Amino acid sequence: MDLADRFLTAITSGDTGALRALYAPDATIWHNDDGVQSIDDNLRTLRWLSRNLRDMRYEVVRRDALPDGYAQRHVLRGALPDGTPFALHACLFVTVRDDRIVRLEEYADSRGSDPLRALAATRRAARTDARA
Repeated sequence: MDLADRFLTAITSGDTGALRALYAPDATIWHNDDGVQSIDDNLRTLRWLSRNLRDMRYEVVRRDALPDGYAQRHVLRGALPDGTPFALHACLFVTVRDDRIVRLEEYADSRGSDPLRALAATRRAARTDARA
């Protein structure tokens, strides 16, 4: 389960280089709310999270080894920039080969991510207004 710990540490620290090294070059990343995501898009998303969610941390509720990887249930916690507490319940199914992630399936509470989506939309609108 060392890989699972390294994966969460890389996410919370915003270390996209370490994350990229944990993914196989042809890794598939799938989310229940938006389908398949490229590795580059995933790294951008995780970097954005680490920059915008203060005190970001994962509370692992359960992690089980599987013959080809692991399953994990967790709560992603932190605070939004305005100090509002944030919690997102999720479950991962991770397939591992040669100590690298070849497939990651994330099932997250889609309503739980609404505050992050609102924050991203506000930030995009502010950038658009600044350019106008």
